Amino acid sequence: MLQLQVKDEISKLKAVVLGTAKSSGPVPRTEDAYDPKSLEHILAGTYPKEDDMIFEMEAFKAVFEKYGVQVFRPEVLEDCNQIFTRDIAFVIEDKLIIANILPDREKEVEAILHVLDKIEDSNILHPPEEVHVEGGDVMPWNEYIFVGTYTAPDYPDYITARTNKAAVDYLKAQFPKKTVKSFELRKSNTNAQENALHLDCCFQPLGKGKAILHRNGFLVEEEYQWLVAFFGKENIFEINAHEMYRMFSNVFSISPDVIVSEKSFTRLNTWLRQQGFTVEEIPYAEISKQEGLLRCSTLPLIRE
Repeated sequence: MLQLQVKDEISKLKAVVLGTAKSSGPVPRTEDAYDPKSLEHILAGTYPKEDDMIFEMEAFKAVFEKYGVQVFRPEVLEDCNQIFTRDIAFVIEDKLIIANILPDREKEVEAILHVLDKIEDSNILHPPEEVHVEGGDVMPWNEYIFVGTYTAPDYPDYITARTNKAAVDYLKAQFPKKTVKSFELRKSNTNAQENALHLDCCFQPLGKGKAILHRNGFLVEEEYQWLVAFFGKENIFEINAHEMYRMFSNVFSISPDVIVSEKSFTRLNTWLRQQGFTVEEIPYAEISKQEGLLRCSTLPLIRE
């Protein structure tokens, strides 16, 4: 059995579910796009090819193996995009929470049943139907749980709004010893540079007390400033709208000192190395066309 443990975003990774790009299906119709960036590439004829995405994910898997991480993969469902495992479930402490995701994607959970079978039933939580939550919006950070949300009355109008107030309340009830800190995110169905699909699209805590932030991803200035004060301005790498669009904040920490990043993120990767991090650069630009990157395609199960 797997002894789940995730208390933060950076402790040494021992086991992870990495998504798969195999049999990811045809280019979606425009009306089936889940986010504005995918829509942009569908319309432009630049939507990523399956072979390219498989190549990128295998490069990610090779980095995990280099660091001795146990890697699980979903069972391959025919013509189904299963890259972003962070959306379907996430772990806090010793509990795995099954996300209530877009109805079209529920079968993705079935594809990781061979992993769920290795977890005690009492440690798998199924939130009630009114709780909308995806793992990209949820970040355990020691005594905190950071949550990206959107609570305006027009929430149902945004396919890009994935985590609601009921989810914040649910997490508070499940983890009473934690401080659940929520952040209102900027949403757009049509403009990818104005859309923070998840919290990890505009914020990422790193080792050594550092963090990546994008100010305009946050609707409430005070909430952005809270994070600046929490980490310290001198410890923050602030990204611009184009860098958020390219997913600069969606890197992934294998340990407090090792970060996996996209190889074209020159400004970020240079800064990370200046801060003393080991940066494992891999190609992931094709996958980023679906408004997701490295953190999105991982479901950490055990960190030391």
